[in-house]
Amino acid sequence: MESKKHVVIYTDGACTGNPGLGGYGVVLIYGEHRRELSEGYRLTTNNRMELLGPIRGLEALNQSCKVTLYSDSQYVVEGIEKGWAKRWRKNGWMRNKRERAVNPDLWGWLLQLCDIHEIEFRWVRGHAGDPENERCDHLAVQASREKFLLTDEGYESLSVSG
Repeated sequence: MESKKHVVIYTDGACTGNPGLGGYGVVLIYGEHRRELSEGYRLTTNNRMELLGPIRGLEALNQSCKVTLYSDSQYVVEGIEKGWAKRWRKNGWMRNKRERAVNPDLWGWLLQLCDIHEIEFRWVRGHAGDPENERCDHLAVQASREKFLLTDEGYESLSVSG
């Protein structure tokens, strides 16, 4: 049986204002290969960008892989590692009897990708000198400052309707 490729992914999200201009940055590393991804959005939240980074990184993989994914977002890492997101999904995207889970569109998307890949999420302290985390932060901030920004449909449709 062929073993899965091991890919290391670093991700970060950034937002100027919350909500405000946002972006994510991703660094994928497989052996000697390296790929960087980033996109900016005209109106979003920091947590949505923190979630979109891992989603876009995992989507970039063209086969099921073993992944070590680093994020400086405890929201993302704990949401997966502590099983919160799976519990929210099981409960109809409710955190408890009264509170709806935030960002169910992105959590659902991330959980689907977690079913495809074997992923270990690891928290890394942000702005603490980790070169790949710093690179992701730079990519995220730079993307949020681009001239042409994307629309975060999931956020803008919710903020208009809700």
